[in-house]
Amino acid sequence: MTVERVAYVVDGFPKVSETFVAGEIAAVRRRGVDLRVLSLRLPDGGPVHEVVTREGLMRYAVYDRDTFGEVIADFRPQIIHAHFAREPTAVALRLAVLNGLPFTFTVHGYDLWRKPPDDLGRRAAASAAIVTVSHANAQELAARFGVDPTKIHVIPCGIDVADFAPGPHRDNPPIIVVVARLRPVKRLDLLLHALAPLHGSGQPFRCHVIGDGSERPRLEMLRDKLGLREVVRFSGAASQEVVRDAWRTASIGALTSTSEGMPIALMEAASSGVPVVATAVGGVPELVADGETGLLVANGDVTGLTDALRRLLCDPPLRTRMAAAARARAVAHFSLDHQVDRLTALWNDVATRTRHAR
Repeated sequence: MTVERVAYVVDGFPKVSETFVAGEIAAVRRRGVDLRVLSLRLPDGGPVHEVVTREGLMRYAVYDRDTFGEVIADFRPQIIHAHFAREPTAVALRLAVLNGLPFTFTVHGYDLWRKPPDDLGRRAAASAAIVTVSHANAQELAARFGVDPTKIHVIPCGIDVADFAPGPHRDNPPIIVVVARLRPVKRLDLLLHALAPLHGSGQPFRCHVIGDGSERPRLEMLRDKLGLREVVRFSGAASQEVVRDAWRTASIGALTSTSEGMPIALMEAASSGVPVVATAVGGVPELVADGETGLLVANGDVTGLTDALRRLLCDPPLRTRMAAAARARAVAHFSLDHQVDRLTALWNDVATRTRHAR
C-alpha cells in the first residue's frame, strides 16, 4: 500500500537548527505525498532556510494546537510521524489513539541521551515503528528502554548531496569551520583550548563558528582570554545557504560534543569534501571513518584535538585524500533521496500492515 497522506508533528517549524526536518518534508512532498505539519510552536524567528520558501512548505503548517484534532479528522492521514521523542511524540501518540491511526517517530540525540521522556518505552510500544538516526541510538533504545529491536529502524537524516558539493577550499590560511548550537553539550570550550597552542606556535589558520545559543558570551570571553580573537570568529545563526557556502571554502570541519545522535553538520562537511576532527561520541563513528574521512578523538581530550587538528593543518595531501573519501561516503550513505526512500518504504509497510489488521 502506498502512503499518500502524512501528518507531521514537530516542535517548531521552521526551525533554524533543524534543517533536516525541512529537507525531509520537502523531499517527501516531492514524491507526491500530501502533508500537514502540526507545529507545537511558532517559527523561532531565526533565518528561514531556502528550502522552506522554495518548496512553499509554510502552506502545510498548522500552529493552533486546538485545531490539531480537526485537521487530522479532515485531512485523514494514513500515518502520523513525529520528530523527536519528547513532546512531539506525545502529541502524535494522542492524536493517533483518538483517530485510530498508526504513528511513527524519529529519535535523534538529546531526546535519547540527555533528556529522554520518562515513558519512552511506552511510547515506543504504542508506535507502529521507531526511526532513529544511528546504530548507537538503536542499541541504547533496546538496552536502556527495553524497546523491541524489530521495531527500530536506523535511517540517518539525509542531506542534499547535490547542494552540499565540494567547492574551492581555501588553504591560505586553512579555514576550520564549526556549525553547532552554542550549548554546553557542544563543548566548544574544548575546541578553543585545543586551538590556543596551535595559534601560539605560529600555525596559520582561521576558525569560523556558525551558530548561536546561551554559551556564546562565555565562549567569546574565553576566546579573547586565550588570545584567539584575531583567528576565531563567531558569526551567529545562519541560513542553510550561508552554511553551505562556508563548507565550500572550508579546509577542515570540527565538532567537539560530549553527546550526539548523528550530527547533520558532519554530513554537510563530508558531502562538501571537508575532512573533520570530531569527538567519538554517539553516532559520530558511524559517520566519520577514522583515518579515512577524518580524525576521531576521545571525548574531552583537548591534547588529542590539538594533535588531530595539527596533523590535518600541516598535511594538505592528507586533507585532499580525506576530502575525496568523505564526499564518496556521504553520497553512498547519507543522501537525502536515499533516506527518504527508506522512510517512505517503512510508511508503506506500516500502512499495509495496518490495513490487513483491520
